[in-house]
Amino acid sequence: MTILGRITLRAVSLNWISRAGFSQPTKRPYKSIKMGSTEDKTSMARGSLIVLEGLDRSGKSSQCSKLLSYLQSNGLSVEAWRFPDITTGIGQMISSYLLNESQLDDRAIHLLFSANRWEKRALMEKQAKKWNNPHCRPAPEEGLIAPDLVLYLDIPPEELRFVWFMQALVKAAERGGYGTERYEKLEFQKKVAEYYYALRDSSWEVVDGCLKMETVEEKLRELAMNCILKCLNGKPLVNLWSGN
Repeated sequence: MTILGRITLRAVSLNWISRAGFSQPTKRPYKSIKMGSTEDKTSMARGSLIVLEGLDRSGKSSQCSKLLSYLQSNGLSVEAWRFPDITTGIGQMISSYLLNESQLDDRAIHLLFSANRWEKRALMEKQAKKWNNPHCRPAPEEGLIAPDLVLYLDIPPEELRFVWFMQALVKAAERGGYGTERYEKLEFQKKVAEYYYALRDSSWEVVDGCLKMETVEEKLRELAMNCILKCLNGKPLVNLWSGN
């Protein structure tokens, strides 16, 4: 099983809405988007692809770590991947942009976010099922493996302002006045929340991130285990954006 997180999952995330270029996240109207198609009708037991998502600083990293430990303690083989993956060349370019060390066109950074995920696609296939897909598609994310479950930590953007402020003070002390990340702005995070809402489908489970940490942890455990059982029972593997 693989857990993904934009830990940015920046904990265990596929972040399908690139955190830039809101005017054109895909060539299709976002209200008509579906996460995947069921054209692959396999009934074989397989691993699970679980994504932990939420706004910046919503607790993804902490909850990802706790979920990972819980699943491993139950004898499950689990890997946690963080996106953007800053260990790659593409990831370094993204990191530089997020830290305001470089400037890129919105569409260019959108493609880099997508490419950063394509770098992991071969490993995703190894964990699940292999098949061939063309690499040139109308939307750069199309053809990636769709998640079996998206766990969304729902916290209103306004609730995160104090967290961002306190973390900015820590960063300033550690880095000699270095500022917050490019996207840690209230108005931007409000737009991100709107797009998350538009992307929700039957694969999403929304968890109230304002609950006690222990309560959130229990809910994530239950939802993850239910997903794992479905995949072991032959839940079809699907591709992101296919069938639209």
